[in-house]
Amino acid sequence: MPTGTDQPGRILLIKPSALGDVCKAAPVLASLARAWPDARIDWLVQEEFVDAVSGHPDLGKAIVFPRRRFARWMRSPSLAAELFRWLGALRRSDYDLVLDCQGLSRSGFMTRITGARRRIGDRAARELAWLGYTDRVDASDSVHEVDRMLQLVRGCGIDAEPDMRLYVPEASRRDWMEGAGRGFADASTIALATTSRWRSKAWPRGRWVELAQHLLDQGQEHLLLLGAPSERDEVESLRNAIGDSSQRVHNLAGRTSVGEMMAAIEASQLVVSNDSAALHMGVGLAHRGVRCVGLFGPTEPSKVGPYGMDHVVVRAPLPEGGTVHYRDRSLGDSIMRGIPVSAVVDTIESVRSGDAEA
Repeated sequence: MPTGTDQPGRILLIKPSALGDVCKAAPVLASLARAWPDARIDWLVQEEFVDAVSGHPDLGKAIVFPRRRFARWMRSPSLAAELFRWLGALRRSDYDLVLDCQGLSRSGFMTRITGARRRIGDRAARELAWLGYTDRVDASDSVHEVDRMLQLVRGCGIDAEPDMRLYVPEASRRDWMEGAGRGFADASTIALATTSRWRSKAWPRGRWVELAQHLLDQGQEHLLLLGAPSERDEVESLRNAIGDSSQRVHNLAGRTSVGEMMAAIEASQLVVSNDSAALHMGVGLAHRGVRCVGLFGPTEPSKVGPYGMDHVVVRAPLPEGGTVHYRDRSLGDSIMRGIPVSAVVDTIESVRSGDAEA
């Protein structure tokens, strides 16, 4: 462990978004705290994702970045003044060490604004973000995104700890138990994250219907359908297609905060998810007994999948000799249709029985 003047007193971790990537950055915080237990470690994160990190015992303070609000600063003098005050406060925080785990122009600029003596980031950071760093780390050998971020930790001269654990904020757990989760607090639940911002990453609705009906037929007590507020109608349509005469299928889209969604996953025995944040929450809550199954198509699990859990991935076959990108809207759900329900059921049974190799 570094000693003496090498020990920073105040550290800032910059990883504002996206939600799944925020969850995957938890090992950076844990590694820093293990190396420097007396340091205060803050995390700069977008306002809507604060719950994902605020319950972590190694966190000093969440530095809230209201990205959506500040996005209009050029059209509003008052917002511009607010943004400059926010940046000024960041500058005056007197951080000794800053790690930019985002690696884009905005995060690189924030890193530079801190004025920290050491500012560490990926040498290959995009959008000229590397201009904000004093130390540029070569993470080119990293395959998984978690490993890339842990290379930045090693760039500090300390050991990296792949500790993926997430922690549900106590207030969120209480809100869940007293609110949306009240009706089935002591029941067996499975969480299904059926939506995706990109259709190319979404398993077809009909397959979700078939899977849900199978689970209900097998005696599953409750199914929790997760989703964002904007996806509430889509998820309700799915719930109606499943058929719910026994009131065992629950549409939680838009009814939970990020923290309450974490609490819902924590309370579930299993989460089955497209390539989305819910899957990485499940990985981070495995220490609470949660099991995961992740469905992947055009995205590469070895790069962005559930870290250290290859055995829980069901991967659709890609076109022979073809290269695809999830942002190609012409794909639709054509690749994800390559995942049969039977393969998902088999993986669920293997994961739940503990037969799958970890």
